[in-house]
Parts: sequence; C-alpha cells; structure tokens
Amino acid sequence: MSTTSAIDTRVCRTPLGVEIVTGERGPGRLPGARAADPAHRIHATDAGAYLFVGLRSAPAPPGTDPVAVHLAPGDLCFYDAHQPAILDFPERFRATVFLVPGDLLALTPADARRITRTPVPRASRLGTLLSPLLADLARTAFEARPPVGEMLASNAVSMLATLAAEQLAAHAPGSPDGQAPVLGRIMEYVELHLTDSDLSPEAIARAHHISVRYLHKLFQDEGTTVGRWILRRRLEECRRDLTRYGRGSRTIAAVAGRWGFTSPTHFSRVFRAAYGMSPREWRDAAGRR
Repeated sequence: MSTTSAIDTRVCRTPLGVEIVTGERGPGRLPGARAADPAHRIHATDAGAYLFVGLRSAPAPPGTDPVAVHLAPGDLCFYDAHQPAILDFPERFRATVFLVPGDLLALTPADARRITRTPVPRASRLGTLLSPLLADLARTAFEARPPVGEMLASNAVSMLATLAAEQLAAHAPGSPDGQAPVLGRIMEYVELHLTDSDLSPEAIARAHHISVRYLHKLFQDEGTTVGRWILRRRLEECRRDLTRYGRGSRTIAAVAGRWGFTSPTHFSRVFRAAYGMSPREWRDAAGRR
C-alpha cells in the first residue's frame, strides 16, 4: 500500500488495484478519465461529505438519454471511472472515493451502467449501515500499516460487492414487487456466512422463513442459482486472499478452508474452471505483480 498527499487530496493505493481518494473538492469532476460524460451529471445542493465508487471496468455502452443523479450528504454513488459525471455541487464539499476494478465486484458493463444511475441514500437500510462504516474505513486505511490497510481495502471491496448486488437486485427489470428486499436480505446473509461450510439452500431458506423452492425462484429470476452465487462469492474471496497473502503464512488449503471449501481438490478444480489457472498459478502471478 502506498499513500501520496496533495494540498486537498490524499490517495491510498493497494496491491488489489483499489485506490481510496479523500479530500476537499471544488466544482469539477470525480477521479477517472480526463474527459467527463456531458450527458451524466450529479447534483447536490448541500455542502457535506459524499461517498463515491468509481468502477474501473470495461466502459459501459453509451446511453441515449441524459442521466441526472441527485445526492444528499452521506449518500453513496457508483459512477463509471472511464466516463466520470460532471458535478454540480457546492463550492466546496468533502469526498471519499473508492476506485475499484470492476472484476472485483463481479460487474459486467451492463450491470455497471444500471447501478450508476441510482444512488444509495444515506437513510436507506444498507446506506445507514455502510455509509459511516466506509467513511471510517477510508480514514483508517491512511493511518494503518500496509498489511492492515490492504485488509481494510479488501473489506471495503466485500461491502461494495454486497451493495452492488443489492442495487442490481432492487432495480432488476421485471422483478415482482417485494421480491428485491427479500433477495437483498438473503445476499447479506450469504455474505455473513460465506465461511460456514454448512451454508446451504436449506439453511438459507430456514433462516428467512421461506421455502427452498421460493429461494431457488428468487435466484432463477436473477439468471443464476443459489449454489452458483455462493460458489462465485467464495472464489472471489479466495482469489483476494491469495493475492493479499502471496507465499506468506497461509497455505492455499488454509485459504480454501477459511471460505468454506472442505476439499482442496474440489477447490482447485472449480478455481481453475472460473479463472483459467490453478490457485497456485494465481498466487504466483499475483506475487510477481
């Protein structure tokens, strides 16, 4: 992790490819490409602290209609770092920006375009939980020693992945009324129990007082299955741990076991199927980077 300072801005860079940028900002644009998207504007009338997540993934397909997003202090807003929005803000405001590679959040360009149009209000259920937590985490990352700072950045990515998943579920086209909040709570539950090797559709359904059949329908409507979602999230966490620890104190089997994989052979097989290389090859490549 490295930290640089400017008059108004601090930047924290981590080996995961995540950058945390904080500071007082004036009118202008958010960190990202030099050319802002004139059709995408973010408006705020009140001075205060705002949270942004710049997605560094493949550029989203260009929109045909102008997008105007209105924020209040404490709101959290995703944006495309390749096409940052033009800001219409007070003369000075406080900003915390997480610049995150899109693949760490498992977002396609189409997904990114959907969530950049709808901010997460500070007063919402997840906003109340995550807005102050992410702001505190960013402040702590600048003061922490490199290993701790890297862990904090990884935790931020996990929280943002959960938030992005809920945003996508809440605004999925054609979703029945009342379905998205249930799915959001289920995804939160999965995040909290990823390390539990006994996590199963039956356990999830029982915890949410729904039938297993209805649980499968919720995920089917999102184009996936419960098992695939759990596997994907566990593999993402293992990949991050292998990047962070390298050839350190944790073995590949220990990383796999931490995230609920009881068989090292099975873990190696599904990891290679997902990423095109073995866990050892991924760890070694990350070490060279």
